[in-house]
Amino acid sequence: MPDATTRSGGTATAVPPVVVLRPTPAVPLTPVTPAGPAVRAWPSAYLRLGLLLTLLAAAATAVLVFDPQRLLTEGWPPQLGGFAAAGVFALAYGVCTVAFVPRPLLNLAAGALFGSALGLTSALAGTVLGAGLAFGLGRALGQDALRPLLRGRWLKAADGQLSRHGFRSMLAARLFPGVPFWAANYCAAVSRMRTLPFLVATALGSIPNTAAYAVAGARASAPTSPAFLIALAVIGLPALAGTVLAWRKRHHLRAR
Repeated sequence: MPDATTRSGGTATAVPPVVVLRPTPAVPLTPVTPAGPAVRAWPSAYLRLGLLLTLLAAAATAVLVFDPQRLLTEGWPPQLGGFAAAGVFALAYGVCTVAFVPRPLLNLAAGALFGSALGLTSALAGTVLGAGLAFGLGRALGQDALRPLLRGRWLKAADGQLSRHGFRSMLAARLFPGVPFWAANYCAAVSRMRTLPFLVATALGSIPNTAAYAVAGARASAPTSPAFLIALAVIGLPALAGTVLAWRKRHHLRAR
C-alpha cells in the first residue's frame, strides 16, 4: 500500500486496520448414531411370553402334585377354622384358578367346608383374586407377543368386543358360563380392556353361579332338599341361556 505524504513533507506508513475477533457461542454436538436395526428392549416380548408359559406350567404341575380336589373328600385341616380358614382357602382358590383348576370344584368345596354364606364369600374373593392374577400376568407377559397374532376373523371380533365394550362383555361371559374362566381372563388381558372394569364385571357376574355351587356343596348331603334343587336350576339355566345367546350371535360375529 503506498505511503501518504504528511504536511511537513515527510511520509507516513499506512497502518492496516485491526480486525477484532469475537468468540462465538459453543454449539452442542449431536452424536451421530450409525444406521442399523432398532435396539430391542430386554426382555423381549417372546421371552416374556415364554416366562408366562413356564409359570403356568409350573402352577399346573404343582396342582397335579398337591391335588387340591382332596378337600372335597378329606375336608379342611383341623388346625384352621372359621374366618382364618376361609381366608387361606380364598388365597389357595386364586392360585388354583390361575393353574386351570375348574372353578365348579372349588366352589363346591367352599360350600362343603364353610357353608353357604361363608363359602360364597371365600369363593367369590378367590374368584376375583385369581382373575386379577391371571389378568396381570397376561397383560405384563403375554400381551405384546400375542396381539400381533390376532388375525383371524373370530379373534379380531372378540378382541374388538372386549376392547370397546369390556365391562358388559365380561359381565355376560361371567353370567353365562360358556367361556372357560381362564380363557376369559387371558383374552381380556391380551385385549385393551382396563383392569377395574374387568375386576368389577368379574365380581358381579360371578355371584349367581358361585352362590349356586356353594349352596349345592353345602346341601350335598340332602340332594332332595329345595335349596339343593334350586341351586341345580341356577347352575343349569344360565348355561342353557348362554348356549342360546351364542347361537344367535354367531352371525353377528362372522359379519365383523
